[in-house]
Amino acid sequence: MAFDLDETHEDFRASVRAFTDQRVRPVVDEAERSGHPPERLWKEMGDAGLLGLLTPPELGGSAGVGGESVAITLVAEELSRAAGGIAVSALVSAYMAGPHLVRYGTPDQQQHWVPAIAAGTAVAAIAVTEPGAGSDVAGISAKARHTDEGWVLDGRKMFITNAGLADVIVVGAKTSPDAGHRGITTFVVPADTPGLSLGAPLQKMGWHSSDTREVILDGVTVPDDAVLGGLDRGFYQIMAAFQLERVVLAGMGLGHAAEAIAQVTAYVREREVAGAPLTALQTIRHRIAAMEVDLDAARALTYQAADRLDRDHPEAARSVAAAKYFAAKAAAHIVDEALQLFGGAGYLEETPIVRHQRDVRILRIGGGTDEIQLEILSKRLIP
Repeated sequence: MAFDLDETHEDFRASVRAFTDQRVRPVVDEAERSGHPPERLWKEMGDAGLLGLLTPPELGGSAGVGGESVAITLVAEELSRAAGGIAVSALVSAYMAGPHLVRYGTPDQQQHWVPAIAAGTAVAAIAVTEPGAGSDVAGISAKARHTDEGWVLDGRKMFITNAGLADVIVVGAKTSPDAGHRGITTFVVPADTPGLSLGAPLQKMGWHSSDTREVILDGVTVPDDAVLGGLDRGFYQIMAAFQLERVVLAGMGLGHAAEAIAQVTAYVREREVAGAPLTALQTIRHRIAAMEVDLDAARALTYQAADRLDRDHPEAARSVAAAKYFAAKAAAHIVDEALQLFGGAGYLEETPIVRHQRDVRILRIGGGTDEIQLEILSKRLIP
């Protein structure tokens, strides 16, 4: 199967690109300074149908695109061309935290939260990672104990995107501490629940326009109906959600790489050395051509992974790992090559390539490191 987009997805990409150019790019500097996307942008993204691609129409979702994972990948790609921090804020709410409510929520949980997340009038976060447990989800130490009042949650979560903006947080905690990964449950926790507090915004290398904090759970009491998807089922829900998350992060890499190539191509056409544009130099032309080949390869792997995820293909998990690994590394290399071709101008904060250099690096870490993806891919070698 060829992984060219069909007409529906090409039209959708064009609409997302137009939205990004018209509504996102003008607010990037504001978002980078404030540490989060402008509040008005959330509703604009909701109105444009960018946040509801996994949401059923009866809950306010965006119908008519089809191939949901492919469409979401296009959203990730196009938004990241403007700013990774804005992109990841929206993607975490709608497609990393939100799907837990769409797929596993009770009717009451869904009615309360899902339409608002799709509309951009509520923001969601997911709190699984801890200071001592990142890729090792089974190693989380936050606990939930049952009482007459419901469940009491205690623990600390780290690197939580949207924590300071969230109206609702999906929290993973151990409900059967001796059962290992089989003893994890996810809970729907409104952000204003007593006992839930936040650390100061973390000062990160990149993603400056996303809010990232520690989430502290100190005797957070939630009712029995806050359980999401069944007792002790959290690990399986989280691991299933990782598949889309990894495709989304690969898609973000495509956006950073495509924007870097566009920026540097425009620059070398205008920049003159010894009376001729840089494009007169074969070495410059060849380097950009090689960057485009890497981007084409990353796109093919990423679109294939998204398509296989949509079709529940038996090799979907392997394709996702390959796409996440290759696209993140290729994007980092492409952005770095572009910055090099900018020369001294590429080291100035006023040059947009600097933001892409900062933002792209996390893609090799978040959602499962390079090493995790290689372990997934290498397991077939073990007899």
